[in-house]
Order: sequence, then structure tokens, then C-alpha cells
Amino acid sequence: MKRRTGQDRSITANWRPATRAIRGGTARSEFGETSEALFLTSGYAYDCAGDAAARFAGEQQGMTYSRLQNPTVQMLEERIALLEGAEACRTMATGMAAMTAVLLCQLQTGDHVVAGRAAFGSCRWLVDTLLPRFGITTTVIDARDPQQFADAVRPETKVFFFETPANPTMDVVDLRAVCGIARERGITSVVDNAFATPALQRPLDYGADVTAYSATKMMDGQGRVLAGAVCGSADFVENTLLSFIRNTGPTLSAFNAWVVLKGLETLDLRIRRQSESALKVGRFLEGRVPRVLHPGLPSHPQHNLAMSQMDAAGPIFAFEVDGGRKQAHALLDALQLIDISNNIGDSRSLMTHPATTTHHSVAEDKRIEMGVSDGMLRLNVGLEDVDDLIEDLDQALRVAGL
Repeated sequence: MKRRTGQDRSITANWRPATRAIRGGTARSEFGETSEALFLTSGYAYDCAGDAAARFAGEQQGMTYSRLQNPTVQMLEERIALLEGAEACRTMATGMAAMTAVLLCQLQTGDHVVAGRAAFGSCRWLVDTLLPRFGITTTVIDARDPQQFADAVRPETKVFFFETPANPTMDVVDLRAVCGIARERGITSVVDNAFATPALQRPLDYGADVTAYSATKMMDGQGRVLAGAVCGSADFVENTLLSFIRNTGPTLSAFNAWVVLKGLETLDLRIRRQSESALKVGRFLEGRVPRVLHPGLPSHPQHNLAMSQMDAAGPIFAFEVDGGRKQAHALLDALQLIDISNNIGDSRSLMTHPATTTHHSVAEDKRIEMGVSDGMLRLNVGLEDVDDLIEDLDQALRVAGL
């Protein structure tokens, strides 16, 4: 039984987060490998026809098909659930597969969703375009104000959906207040926690029902694979989410799961080092650009709230230049070390212009409503020497006339 210690909740419940990130969910085979095994198989064999029938009937434990179960994927799901403090987790092929599944699995025609206006472009597309196609109405509000959630509730409201910190505006949502409103009214709160990960923020501790992730970001953390995850109660995951993903098939590959398992081993070290560097870079930029949007800086209007529900502010933040798209692009083009890329959570420093990349599909009026201006740039601070990053930014700012 020792081979499955990492999946024994009576043991892992006493482990601290750093230990869970390395050993949580691990189930060793008869070979006794120390690193998690990579099971590249689409299907499974049975000792007899009766065993096959029993497994499909739910009367016998065991794997049936890798669209639904895979030993490597299962280890990742258990590890993320442990880090999150959740009863259960299901992984998916991408972060957007996770966001889509967590909404559609629980909504139907006639339902209503209240969503934060500041969000990743594809998440806004889900709320603004996809859900209405199925007769699901949506109200988009300023998630920084909990009262707006309460005011938007209708008898048919089923879900609150929001990000904190939000991409790319870094809006912070009062988790305790908003999730409390949801619970009082029997509404499911779904929090996109990709920017912080459970290493820095655990929304379930503040009353959230469900957390959703692009594990592509900080969980992998090295720009290698795509992955998504949804965490919540065993009842929600098994009885609401599972049938949707079983039958629609947004399956995470075993290889990608294995890579994310390796990423989780260093998540705490990476995200804290990157958070420290991001603060230094943010302080530098405060003296050079008109506006810096970094929750870890006292200048952020929700700094105190952010620091009350986050262990650190994370490696990602935004800033604005006055010269609009032209000056923003000039700054990007002058970078010598930092890469121009729309990804985040990487160990490499990356910068993008959201208005023309991650949010290019969002209508201009909605982008402006969200606070995504033509002069906004989003920066992911990596693991390079922070002084090299500051020197690169300094010379690029001078080239761009800042």
C-alpha cells in the first residue's frame, strides 16, 4: 500500500503545501519508480468480460478508457486538488476547455450568469457570444464592487464567474464578499485563479465553490504544454462536471499531465521568486510610465485587499503608456532580452500588447469598458536576473521616448 501513499488523503491531509506539490497524488507501480510514471495508453484490458461490465457499471474500480481515466492524469488531478484544498479535481486539454466546461456543465437555456467585465479575451467571448447562443443570458459588471454582483442577481441566476487578479487589468475581486453573496442566494461561484495559482491564493478558503485554471501558465511554468483544471467539491466534480467532459472529450494527454506534474514540483519556488522580481520591476516602472497596475504596489487601488487574500502578488502585471498603440509597439520592438509573446506564467520574461493580441477579438467598446487601452502592456516577469530585466526595460523605454 505504500506505493499509493500520495493518494491516501488520511496521510496527505497532514502534509504542508511544499510536500504536497512534490509527492501529492503519486501512485507507484510495481517497479517502484521515484518519478511519476508516464502511461501512454488509450485503453485498458480486463481479466474477463465480467470485469469489463462491472467497471462500466461502476461496480468495480479501475480504468476503462483514457478519455475518462489515465493513471498519470489521475496523479495530477489528485495533486492539484491537494494544493487547492479541494475534494476533487478534473483536468482538461487547455485552460479554455476548463472554462468552457465549468460553465456549460451546469447551465441551460433560461439560466443567467453574472460575470466580471475584466477578463481574458476568450473568457469574455464565452460570456458575450457563446452562452447567449444557447439562450443563457449574461450580465457583465465591474467585479471590483461586490454590490454590483448583488444588484445583478435575478431569480434565474445560476453562476458568478470572475477572475482575480483579472487579465490584463489586474482588477482584484473581494473573494469573501462576492462568494458570500453567491452562497446566500444559492449561486455557484466560479473563480479563474490562473494568475495566482493555489501557491499564492486559495479561493475555496474564502467561500468559492469552484476554481478553474489554465495550468499552461504558472503550473507548467516553462512554456511547454497546454493544460486546464477545475477544482471543487466531490459532488460538483463527479455529478455535474464529469458527465460533460466524459461525453464531450476535452481530454488532457498523459504526456502533458506528466509535464505539469514536474512543473508543480517547483511552482512555489518559481512563483515566489518571480513575484519578488516583479515587485522590483514594478517599482522601477512607476518612475518611468504614467500608470502601473500591480496589486503588490501600494499605488494599486486594491493593494490592501489583494494582500489580505494573496500571499504575494504574482509575476504578472500591466502598465500603460500615453502614446497609445504606436508607442506601446515601439517599446516592444526595442526590447532585447524580454520576448514579445502573448503567453504568461513562463520562466522567461514576456511582454504583450493585449489590445492587438489576447483581446483583439473583443469589440473596441467592450475593451474600453474593461479598461484595456491601446497604451496598455502586460508583462510576465521571469526568472532572469532582475537587474538585466530592468536594464532592458530602461533602454527600451528610452527608445520609445519614455
